[in-house]
Amino acid sequence: MSSTSPTSSSASRRRLVLAICCTSLFIVTLDNTILQIALPSLQRDLHAPLSGLQWTIDAYTLVLASLLMLAGSLADRFGRRRVFMVGLTVFTVGSVLCSLAPTLQWLIVFRMVQAVGGSMLNPVAMSIITHTFTDRRERARAIGAWGAVVGLSMAAGPLVGGLLVDTAGWRSIFWINLPVGLAALIATRLFVPESRAETARRPDPIGQLLVIALLAMLTYTIIHAPDIGWASPATLVRAAVSLILLAALTWYELRREEPLIELSCFRSAPFTGAALNALASFSTLGGFLFLTTLYLQNVRHLSALHAGLWLLPMAVTVFASAPLSGRLVARVGPRPPLFVAGCAITASGALFAAFDGQTHTWSMILGCALFGTGFGFVNAPITHTAVSGMPVSQAGVASSLASTFRQTGSVLGIAVLGAVLASHLDPHAYATTYTAAARPAWWIIAGCGLTVVVIGRLTNTRHAHDSDGEPDREPDREPDRLAN
Repeated sequence: MSSTSPTSSSASRRRLVLAICCTSLFIVTLDNTILQIALPSLQRDLHAPLSGLQWTIDAYTLVLASLLMLAGSLADRFGRRRVFMVGLTVFTVGSVLCSLAPTLQWLIVFRMVQAVGGSMLNPVAMSIITHTFTDRRERARAIGAWGAVVGLSMAAGPLVGGLLVDTAGWRSIFWINLPVGLAALIATRLFVPESRAETARRPDPIGQLLVIALLAMLTYTIIHAPDIGWASPATLVRAAVSLILLAALTWYELRREEPLIELSCFRSAPFTGAALNALASFSTLGGFLFLTTLYLQNVRHLSALHAGLWLLPMAVTVFASAPLSGRLVARVGPRPPLFVAGCAITASGALFAAFDGQTHTWSMILGCALFGTGFGFVNAPITHTAVSGMPVSQAGVASSLASTFRQTGSVLGIAVLGAVLASHLDPHAYATTYTAAARPAWWIIAGCGLTVVVIGRLTNTRHAHDSDGEPDREPDREPDRLAN
């Protein structure tokens, strides 16, 4: 192995690689956070309905979720650095196109271009990190730092986004990706070593098409159900088609020697738990930002910058709790951080649902802080459990599958909670009906938090770990063994 290989590189070199990889997470997360703040301004400028706002977010996350597994396998085959650099280029170009979009429809199309690049960033970056940090505890700390970047981008996103929207308009929110993307591209070329899997997976084009069709049909069904009725024939037919696509995807992938979705991973209860917790927790993030941003700007009539300031308690607590969660995972395993995460998310959702917490200053601050704490604690145990279940040589597949469930959760969070809001909201009395209309959506967020608690408890026991063929593994007493 050469002296520049990641396994033999110095500690400073590894930290530099981590910083470059975290940059990709920063710009992708920052982009979504800023866009959430810009939604009301975008809505007024492009005359977008509520469903149009949902598609502005979900068009990106849907494509992202659909292509993450393909990106991971391509990185394992053709080189992680190479695919990562292509992703940075496409994402940056897509950002420029978004800033020039003349209509809502073109903005949605350009958001999909962004997503093609984004799909090559985060999962591939996590694969690079996993390949670089081979020490068990060091890898857990690196994953904790990775999670802290989410908090940093959340802290910067509302403030930077609010300032840009109020001074230069919503189009300016995409400009920030240009200098950051170019800097990351140059740094990657100079400092990130190339790596690939010894045995890469073969392409699965049919499975890829089935994944895209399934997510697109399911999202379309949910978003447009309030317009035509949840029990209308069209909605029921679309729901049936979604189920058929799910069955076809499962049937086909089970018969593939090297499937796009490695369904055998789900024989492990901890891996399945990590996937389900990713689905539940990230659906709450998308929904929380969507509901809160619309309330602050369309009901309280705050400026974008002032709305960003209200979200700061959430961002600060994510930033503070994410590295703490990573250290706890390294020391005691994933179960305690998942318990804290689920309880905090549940308490936040219940506060807004049962007590209309968003209508009072201190309860709003408390609710945002609780949610930030919960989301900050949830990411490290999910990533650790999912990635540690696969060999390092297949890190791209493992991280891509976990990231797919995260992004699918974001898609469903916006689609479901936005649809629930639209079903109860009177557009002619927006300000007076919003709080009551959003109440069922907040209860769903609380339920997702409770789901994280239950699944985290059930899938991180000695009996659950027997399901992956290692009956002697106990996650809470031997957390280092989970890093293998």
